[in-house]
Amino acid sequence: MKHPRTVDDVMSHVVVSVRLDTTAREIARSMRRWGVHTVPVVSPEGRVVGTVSETAVLGGEEHGGPTAGRLMAAPAVTVPRGATIAGAARLMGRGRLKRLPVVDEDGRPVGVVSRGDLLRACLRSDAEIAEDVRHELATGLGPGGDAALAVRVTDGVVTLTGSLPASVPEDLAVRLARAVPGVVDAAAAFTPGPRRTTER
Repeated sequence: MKHPRTVDDVMSHVVVSVRLDTTAREIARSMRRWGVHTVPVVSPEGRVVGTVSETAVLGGEEHGGPTAGRLMAAPAVTVPRGATIAGAARLMGRGRLKRLPVVDEDGRPVGVVSRGDLLRACLRSDAEIAEDVRHELATGLGPGGDAALAVRVTDGVVTLTGSLPASVPEDLAVRLARAVPGVVDAAAAFTPGPRRTTER
């Protein structure tokens, strides 16, 4: 079973976007039809340049119904489809946003991710989280780097025990574990010995 790791794994692939010249009335119709409260605004080249909220549309209707180009908040806060779930959550938290347009490498919309999408990805069992942590360690630490490691997860908190090769920094293993969706925190209790660390 593939566990969600990136925004692309959890986002909605239905994109409701509007053009710069779309009127407030047309935006309102699209919002009602698709049940959304915010829509991305795209340039003539198809790139996301801003977003229009339901509140902006209602205010626009009171002032003669301007276009999306005048109503939008810009520049748009977007997230790449390959971003981690944790990274998208931090971006939403900083901007106090409920939804983010997801874009490809050219800035074109390919989906939308919501807080609910991210939350569902994080509601996972300790066993699922432990499996993903082991996968991340095996991939990120290189051949044999995780051979003598044990992973324990309790209520989303990861504890790493055992030993690492002298060439592998302890903090790297902890950072890899913390990057797994659903991990609340991670710590290491490695067997004492000569170690190299990247943190000071």
